[in-house]
Amino acid sequence: MEITIRRILLQNAPVLAQISRQTFYDTFTGTCKEPDMQLFLEQYYNLTQVQQELDNAADLFFFAEVNGEPVGYIRFMEDYSGWPLVQQWKALELKRLYVLKEFHGKKIAQELMDYFIEYATKNKYACVWLGVWEHNMRAQKFYAKYGFVNSGYSHDFPIGDTPQTDWWFWRFLQ
Repeated sequence: MEITIRRILLQNAPVLAQISRQTFYDTFTGTCKEPDMQLFLEQYYNLTQVQQELDNAADLFFFAEVNGEPVGYIRFMEDYSGWPLVQQWKALELKRLYVLKEFHGKKIAQELMDYFIEYATKNKYACVWLGVWEHNMRAQKFYAKYGFVNSGYSHDFPIGDTPQTDWWFWRFLQ
């Protein structure tokens, strides 16, 4: 199985919106009320929102493709608004990394993470960081394999009326 990574372009917004909705739903269904989930998906993964994000040149999106078909994606950018503490370093935030569930266990996430770490290293970032849901042990174990550790800081990440907490994980590269 050949996995390729390619930049997502504005014209790919409908495919990205669909994959984003599906992967978020599959990951977090059952962690909140269904109406809250649907409202969240419509607010953050609607076509207009996805197009606005893709239109920002600093907001980097890449598909992982198998045989030319998108099966996952990664989103990252230099953005300190979510956690101002990290602005003391040149830091890159991993905002999203999602893979369609039928491609879990096929090294897609590893390819995306390798791409992210390579990009950060090549561009001389001192720190990479991300938010991960406190109860998503699978993701936390995956990030730990890449040297990310729990920083001890957290932030609220509610889905509708359902309170949830994300932990800030970080890794220093330099």
